[in-house]
Amino acid sequence: MASETLRRPGMPYKLIIFDFDGTLADTFPWFTGVLNDVAARYRFRRVEADEVEGLRGLSARQLLVHLGIPAWKLPFIARHMRRLATDDGEPAPIFPGSDAMLRDLHQAGLILAIVSSNTERNIRRALGPELAGLFSHYACGAGLFGKAGKFRQIARRAGIEHEDCLCVGDEIRDFEAASDAGMAFGAATWGFTSAAALQALGPAFLFTRIEEIEARRLVEAAPPERPEGAVRRKAHLPRMVKQIAPEADR
Repeated sequence: MASETLRRPGMPYKLIIFDFDGTLADTFPWFTGVLNDVAARYRFRRVEADEVEGLRGLSARQLLVHLGIPAWKLPFIARHMRRLATDDGEPAPIFPGSDAMLRDLHQAGLILAIVSSNTERNIRRALGPELAGLFSHYACGAGLFGKAGKFRQIARRAGIEHEDCLCVGDEIRDFEAASDAGMAFGAATWGFTSAAALQALGPAFLFTRIEEIEARRLVEAAPPERPEGAVRRKAHLPRMVKQIAPEADR
C-alpha cells in the first residue's frame, strides 16, 4: 500500500534519486527506433509513427496491454533491450544542462543516487567519469515495476528517512514507485510520458526544464499541496491493466 509523503515545514530534501532513461539521458528516440524490431522478435504489436505521441499519455501497464505483451515476456524483452543499448556503440546522449544541474545539487551537499532499469555500465558510460562520480549510490537493472524496493534500498544505504527523499523521473511508474516508498516525486516532462499525464498525478514538483531542478529550490521546498482531484497513490487504472504483470510488482 502506498503511503502519503509527509514532510515537516521547512525541512529540506536530503537525498535526490534520479531515473536515467528519459530523465538524464535522451533515450526516447533510440527506444522508438528499436521498438518495432523488438516487437518482431518477441511477437507483440508494432507501433506506427502516427500513434507514438498518443502512447506518451499511457502508463507502463496500459502500454503493455496496448502492445499485447504478457507478463512472462517482460524479463526477456528487458534483457534484450539492455543488451542492445550496450552493443549500439555510442553512449546515450545526456540532456543539455544535466551536467550543470547535477554539479549544483552536489555542491549544495545533497546526496545523489540513480535507480534505473538500465545497467550501471551503460549509465556510467553515458555520464562519463566526472558526472558518474557525483552519485553516491546506484541501484540498476530494476524490473519494470520493481523500483519501489530499489528506492527503499538506496534510502537505507544513505541513512535518510523516506520523507526526506525526492525521486525524479519521467514516467507514471516512477511516480507509483515513489508513492509506494513514501517518497516525494518530481516529474520530468521532457522524457517518455507527456507533461499532461504527469501533471494529473499531482507531483511535488513539475519540472518543465532541467534548469528548474536547482539546489536552492529543493533545499527551501515546503511540503507540496496536491491539486484537487490529483492522483494520490497509484494511478487509477482499469482492473485488466493492473493484472497485466502481477508478479513483476513484487
